[in-house]
Amino acid sequence: MAKSMDLLQGTLDLLILKALALGPMHGYGVSLRIAQLSKAGLQVQQGSLYPALHRLEQHAWIQSEWGTSDNNRKAKFYSLTPAGRKQLDVETANWARVAEAVGLVLGAQEV
Repeated sequence: MAKSMDLLQGTLDLLILKALALGPMHGYGVSLRIAQLSKAGLQVQQGSLYPALHRLEQHAWIQSEWGTSDNNRKAKFYSLTPAGRKQLDVETANWARVAEAVGLVLGAQEV
């Protein structure tokens, strides 16, 4: 299993929004989806995930409702709101700018 990575502040929100853009799911499912999409390169711990889900819900970027999971347990399912979809677009553009800037710094040649 890959090591956990410390993420830049705000990156977890972006990853959660992206995972939920692919479809509604419960919290543990969000964590699994991020691990799956990153080929186990990113592991989101519960201690980070659930406060982030709560924060995103307070911003009205996601919404939740209680339902039954695949293993027949009561679970809170999260889905993206229209405001969350807009925020995902904003955060994705911001991430692209940061990634480009970091790439420029890392690509600098020694003199």
